[in-house]
Amino acid sequence: MFSKIEKTNHPPLEIPVMVWDGECGFCRYWITSWSQKTKDRIVFKTYQEVAGIFPDIPLKEFKKASRLIEPDGSIYSGPDSAFRVFTYFEKQNNFWHNLYTKHTWFKSLSNNAYNFIAKHRSSMFMLTKIFFGNNPKSLSPYWLVGSVVVISLLFLLMKYL
Repeated sequence: MFSKIEKTNHPPLEIPVMVWDGECGFCRYWITSWSQKTKDRIVFKTYQEVAGIFPDIPLKEFKKASRLIEPDGSIYSGPDSAFRVFTYFEKQNNFWHNLYTKHTWFKSLSNNAYNFIAKHRSSMFMLTKIFFGNNPKSLSPYWLVGSVVVISLLFLLMKYL
């Protein structure tokens, strides 16, 4: 489980910095997608690039979870960092971050899902590409097609068996 770190004494000066694992294909996929949606509202940097800039955040914690670091020094960790990024999208989306911060059941579910994904990054990356396509700059709703096919097959089996 990742640790929640509240503040840093070394915040970025102007805009938030999303720190992520540059060796993670799953992470790279979603950071590529998000960077298009946030434009220049967030700087995305790997922990391998910037861990030394934030000496009060242990390296082992950067390895466990993404961190969004705000100019006021606030740190959002793990799923909270991802949901917080959505609030910086060009079409701002506060829904997920509000759900995470206001409902303990959703926070617990999100933290457990995040930890599961972190422990199974390569298979989650493969599933991401299956469900959303290979190009993170142009997500395709393959999951919708797959769902329709599965539901149709189940319907046909139930009707004719």
